[in-house]
Amino acid sequence: MTAEAHSAQPATETATAVDPARIDAARARARAVADDQQLAMTDAARRHLEQTFRGDSSALGLRLGIKKSGCSGFAYVMDAAREVDDNDLWFDCDGVAIITDQDSFDVIRGSTLDYVVEGLTRMLHVNNPNIEDSCGCGESFTVRDPD
Repeated sequence: MTAEAHSAQPATETATAVDPARIDAARARARAVADDQQLAMTDAARRHLEQTFRGDSSALGLRLGIKKSGCSGFAYVMDAAREVDDNDLWFDCDGVAIITDQDSFDVIRGSTLDYVVEGLTRMLHVNNPNIEDSCGCGESFTVRDPD
């Protein structure tokens, strides 16, 4: 599935007024997830997000979520994460954070974010092992019921 990222910044340069305890709690929730369910990103995605977020001191990392949409059920939502909520998980991917809420994580667990270049098209692509089906246009998807 694809979605355009709007911006990104290395998670190590946090210049916002986010409570460090919230960040620590979100990191702890992510560390508690089984290794095969962790969120990850490729080197290409990491380099793209570092470049995209360069100079955006309020970005904590990439917020990756889902919303109900399209003919198949869900679509990805990506933007700069500027806050950490009580139910967020913070996955540190070599200095760039992927931050997601618990409801979205239930749909995207085990996914890897990649940066894909196909001709003139450049996009962030979520390789989601939970997808059961997607619509013909490729913008929405359904997921398998969890075991």
